[in-house]
Amino acid sequence: MNSLVNILQDLIYVYTLVLVVYALLSWFPGARDSRFGQIIERLAHPYLSFFDNLIPSIGGVSFSVLIGVLVLQLASNGLNILRF
Repeated sequence: MNSLVNILQDLIYVYTLVLVVYALLSWFPGARDSRFGQIIERLAHPYLSFFDNLIPSIGGVSFSVLIGVLVLQLASNGLNILRF
């Protein structure tokens, strides 16, 4: 059980990094048009679109990445509870 929890937590950590990189790419013009940016967008967009549908952008600023990372961290904390 512990090894499964560890694997899931590692996956959550890696996906959180993908979301952070996705957010950072928005700071650089044309960064999402690069090959790397397209790969990151393909990985992040399905998850973030769920939050975009729930929480509309406010003043042109989307908070979906922030909410997505928060949800992933809550899931990771929940897995920590299962470990003990």
